[in-house]
Amino acid sequence: MKKLVLLCGLFTFLGSGALYAQLSKAELKEWKKTKKAMDLEEFKTMIEENSTLKQQVNQMSGDFASMESEVQQKREEVSSLQAKVQNLEQDLAEAQTMDISGDEPVNNTKVAKGVVFKVQIGAFRNKDLSKYFSSSDNFGGEVDPDGTQRYTLGNFTDYWQADKFKKYLREMGVKDAWIVPYKDGRRVPMKDVLEGVI
Repeated sequence: MKKLVLLCGLFTFLGSGALYAQLSKAELKEWKKTKKAMDLEEFKTMIEENSTLKQQVNQMSGDFASMESEVQQKREEVSSLQAKVQNLEQDLAEAQTMDISGDEPVNNTKVAKGVVFKVQIGAFRNKDLSKYFSSSDNFGGEVDPDGTQRYTLGNFTDYWQADKFKKYLREMGVKDAWIVPYKDGRRVPMKDVLEGVI
């Protein structure tokens, strides 16, 4: 019991030095009265609560620092993932502009003037796919006077791109694929355009 009283006195003495420096005379007088009126058990409880609260503050400060570190890690992960998404979008955009073999850019625009090469994939009398011509610039065809429908794929300004595409189609099983030239939107014989192209 004597040790407890000494310990309480020590805390009072140490705490009062800092308290005296911060309080006005009136406040100091009021606190002295409160301290004298306080029961030893109340004082002990107050010191224990103070110690517990300090431990909780220290624990919360540590938790806060840990959470800040986690937030920073998550921000770095988000930044890294955003960079990856941007790279993948760029790769996708580049891939969409490449031809099937991945070597040359695709010419997706329908050329009305000049020489254009298409790959004919077949000619049929009983198959009518003309309703699909308007849905794609790269799929088309024409009807001969005898009713034969000729179907073409691609729209190339470069003969060698058309040739690569033809070879790819043949590898896929379209054995009758061949290149047909168009000049200013009209089908012409190959010999009329090859001199200026090759």
